[in-house]
Amino acid sequence: MDEAPATRASLLVRIRDGKDGDAWGEFVRAYAPVVYGYARKRGLQDADAADLMQEVLRSVAGAAAKLVYDPARGSFRGWLFTVTRNKLYTFLERYRRHPRGSGDEGSQDRLEEHPAPEADGAALWDREYETRLAGWAMERVRGGFRDHTWRAFHLTAVEGKSAREAGETLGMSPGAVLVAKSRVLARLRQEIQQLQGE
Repeated sequence: MDEAPATRASLLVRIRDGKDGDAWGEFVRAYAPVVYGYARKRGLQDADAADLMQEVLRSVAGAAAKLVYDPARGSFRGWLFTVTRNKLYTFLERYRRHPRGSGDEGSQDRLEEHPAPEADGAALWDREYETRLAGWAMERVRGGFRDHTWRAFHLTAVEGKSAREAGETLGMSPGAVLVAKSRVLARLRQEIQQLQGE
């Protein structure tokens, strides 16, 4: 993955040209996983989440020519969330009216048991976006650290091990582990702020 999931105004201008394959490729790499992940976390099966993602991307493509980015009117990410949420509701309504066999008698019941309240849906969307952004930033900064520094960060910040446990694994003191973690976190914050500033 080599593009950030941050929405740059320049990318939104570029996707208005339906023939700009590079812009659309960048857009899809940035947002398709966010839409798909959101759909999966809302209870859709793999194939249904992929279908929903395609529907959302089709809607964006249809609206792209008229897209005028105005931060005063709200974020693009917020608009995309609204499109995604509406497509999800349409999908669920269609599913209720015309249930499809899934091989699992309780799949529809599970979907209906867990409809996220509106605020929770937006929070889930934001978490999915932030997870994608953090993953991208980690990939970007990974090469700037020695292996033991990165592993100390990963063991503590990602895997949840204590500084003592990570230190034992890596042959480092707990203090050295915490310093390594702090250095990587500072660089990640910097990278994420840069992305969000774009």
